[in-house]
Amino acid sequence: MASNTACLRVLRHQAYCTPSRQHWSKTCTRIAKSIRNHRAFSITPSISAAQAVPETAPPSSAKSPEPPRKGPKHISPSVKLAAEVHKRAPTVTEPYIAYTVCGKLIKECAAQADYTIPQRYEKDGVIPKGPDGEEYGVGKGWWYEDLGLKATFNNWTQITFLHMYILTVRLRAFPPSHAPVWHQQLLDHFFYSAEDRMVREHNIAARSIRNNYLKDLFVQWRGLLAGYDEGLVKGDAVLAAAVWRNVFAAREDVDFRGLGQVVSYLRGVLKGLEGMGDEEIAKGDIVFGNPSSQRKLVEEKSGMMDTLPKVEDVEKMK
Repeated sequence: MASNTACLRVLRHQAYCTPSRQHWSKTCTRIAKSIRNHRAFSITPSISAAQAVPETAPPSSAKSPEPPRKGPKHISPSVKLAAEVHKRAPTVTEPYIAYTVCGKLIKECAAQADYTIPQRYEKDGVIPKGPDGEEYGVGKGWWYEDLGLKATFNNWTQITFLHMYILTVRLRAFPPSHAPVWHQQLLDHFFYSAEDRMVREHNIAARSIRNNYLKDLFVQWRGLLAGYDEGLVKGDAVLAAAVWRNVFAAREDVDFRGLGQVVSYLRGVLKGLEGMGDEEIAKGDIVFGNPSSQRKLVEEKSGMMDTLPKVEDVEKMK
């Protein structure tokens, strides 16, 4: 009898000290859920199941694990970008962050060639128009005042597209799992802005007409991407031709110095964005300048000019 009582006492003691199977199951489930949630947007190494020991675990004779050794770690660009997104708003997903930041970036792109049509808001106001019936507005800045472009919807579109292209090239360097979201949000915000301008400045109330314009703008954007990409690869001459076709509408009376400034400006801004990290781009704190800063560089005489044959020599060769 005493022996049976002792055995029961031992069994009760073991049952009290040893966690039940249900307790272990709940603990593991809680740990796994915590790890899944933490991995969504975090660069902190997750805790392994072997290291996650509940407080009520029985004592073990095994030695405690050694602390991890400190040393340099390679953090992938994808994780860096995710960390920046998580830091800015840890409770939302990346598409919402991209939506907000790309809206900010599009405002910066559109502001480079912003314009208004004051006659639209005047009683009996007469809006000036060009030979093709395009409405002229009033704009300020280098593109209108120095380069001499008219403040029209088409010119606003092409200048905005130019800056959007600069951002698109930089967004291509984002990790493959992140870049498509940012590209789409950037393009969507442009169409929101363009449609709003059609209504606000040009009084295009019919949705069907606006949709036709937006479809045409999308075709222009696709062609622009191909032309500017080719220019970046093949050289400044090809890039200048693409800028001439789009920004200057292939006019014969183009200002070649202004064209050179735009090409130099495009490459310079791309070089500047290349030096910025993905997490900096993800903040959206980008402010564009204007091509006037490239004037001195463009007006410098190229060393290749001295290698060209002189006019007299060409005449003798004839």
